[in-house]
Parts: sequence; structure tokens; C-alpha cells
Amino acid sequence: MMGGSIRRNPWTGGGNERTFTRVAALIDTNILVYRFDWRYSVKGRIATELLRQGLMERSVRIPHQAIVEFVAAVTRPRINGEALLSQAEAHREAEELLSQFVVLYPTGDVLRTALRGAAAYQLSWFDAHLWAYAEFYGLPELLSEDFEHDRMYGTVRAINPFR
Repeated sequence: MMGGSIRRNPWTGGGNERTFTRVAALIDTNILVYRFDWRYSVKGRIATELLRQGLMERSVRIPHQAIVEFVAAVTRPRINGEALLSQAEAHREAEELLSQFVVLYPTGDVLRTALRGAAAYQLSWFDAHLWAYAEFYGLPELLSEDFEHDRMYGTVRAINPFR
């Protein structure tokens, strides 16, 4: 994931060299939400580490849509009537995301790309819109559990980090 590979050096005939090229990846809403959802502790740890690493390496981008969806998801009452976060906590977390990460905003071209993606790949509107950010902004990876793992959608590879 995120570009790591092992390569044999053809000129020396031996040895392995490990190269890592970090590429910018788009983060889906579910990664933001799992950090706070106690029902999924393993996914929460993975999501936290992805964001921590992405912040240190400046290798993740967050679409505006994911921040909007994050606030809605974590403040929605669950079956027990409790939300994952209060409105104030969710707003504070959204502010942190805005200040720490590169946030991508929609444009007319992003929306047109989403329309084409919805038709071409039979994606829901929200998934097509999310994919369109990655396609339009030239991001090679989309990190989400909502897409078929390791599938190419246009120039974007969907990666499920929870597999």
C-alpha cells in the first residue's frame, strides 16, 4: 500500500533494495469516523495510524465532502441514543482537520467528473463524487472500504486499508 516495493538491482546481480515512494492519497469519510467509533477498535487504530503517518509525510488529502460527512456521522445518535461526539467535539475535530491537512474543495469540473464516474462505474453519487476528487486532482490512491479493493477507477486505485 502507498507505493512500497522490493526491487532487485539488475546491475549488481544481487541484493534487495527497498524503495518507498510516498504518493498522495485521498482519505474517505469512514477513515475519519473510525477514529472515534469504539465499536471498531482495530479499524480505529488503523485509521489513526494512517492519518498520523499521512500528516507526518504530507501524503494524504481530505476532500471537503469527507469533513462534512464526518460531522454528520459522528453527531448522529446511534441505536443507544448517544452520538460518537458532541456537536462541539465534532466541530473542533473538523477545525483540526482543516488546519492540519490539505483539504480539496469541489469545483464544476469535479462535479462533471463525478457525473461521468457515476455513469461509467455505476457508483452511488457520494462515492462518485469522492472518486472525482482523486481523479480530478491527480491522486493515484483512494483509501476507503467502500470501493472494490485494488480496482482501478480511471487513473485512481481504490485501496481498502482495513483488509
